[in-house]
Amino acid sequence: MKLGVLANSTSWYWHELERVAVARGHQCQRYEFGLLHARCGFESGNVEQAELSLSQLDTLVIRTMPPGTLEQVVFRMDALAQLQRDGVDIINPPKSIECATDKYLTTARLEAAGLPVPRTIVCQETESAMAAFEALGGDVVIKPIFGAEGRGICRVSDPDLAFRTFRTLERTGAVIYAQKFIPHAGFDVRVLVLRGRVLGGMKRFGADGDFRTNCSRNGRGEAYQPSNTECEWALRAADACGAVIAGIDLLYDAAGRGYVIEVNAVPGWQAFNRANRVNIAEALIEDLEQHVDTTRSSAARA
Repeated sequence: MKLGVLANSTSWYWHELERVAVARGHQCQRYEFGLLHARCGFESGNVEQAELSLSQLDTLVIRTMPPGTLEQVVFRMDALAQLQRDGVDIINPPKSIECATDKYLTTARLEAAGLPVPRTIVCQETESAMAAFEALGGDVVIKPIFGAEGRGICRVSDPDLAFRTFRTLERTGAVIYAQKFIPHAGFDVRVLVLRGRVLGGMKRFGADGDFRTNCSRNGRGEAYQPSNTECEWALRAADACGAVIAGIDLLYDAAGRGYVIEVNAVPGWQAFNRANRVNIAEALIEDLEQHVDTTRSSAARA
């Protein structure tokens, strides 16, 4: 198998995937979003990094989603879509990456799939945001539409601070995504899904009272066996976003009502490995081997 990984050079995930892939006899090459370029009007259009053609890969695993301008982000998604048309298996598919990195689109898809989501209002100017603040009970979590690892998320419960926050976001041209704050016991549940099966779960606790439970923000995780309902929610959430591998975040309020908070299409698993004493890189490479073999067998029969 010819495997590519879109990742930073210092990425633990890149080195772990490379280690496992090479040990199992596969070729493995790292690529960077910022160095990709594409060609049209030649004998065949393709996407490359310098002289390294990605179109010859069997599978490309996305392990980073760096910030960029709108033009850069759109081009990167277009390039991934071109690779997919060239027959490269993209993990996760471009459309699922687009969905999962867009918090509004994700929330809308989850609701359309019949999953419980927190009350959320998305708007673009301060007056509407202040009305949303009141409608959501005067205690909201404000999230950037595009973001990960808890970056840019804040909780606001003071009207004056809410006004200043919304005004600042409006002036910077940001979309205001406000979600009702859910009082909880200080943890959420991460369920890791891979191609229609649940690999396991983890409880994540915020550091020093931080309501954000991301392990990348010094949160801690412990092994957790998700219930049948939680597994069902996680599988439906991943399917709603079209993700092959995904981390689904669930949260419970004081009354025990559960909500699907987020779908992460570039999920971290370093803390998950430690908590569950598993190796997700091995599970992913094994899955890709089976998928590539199945694809090749189907192509041969055709």
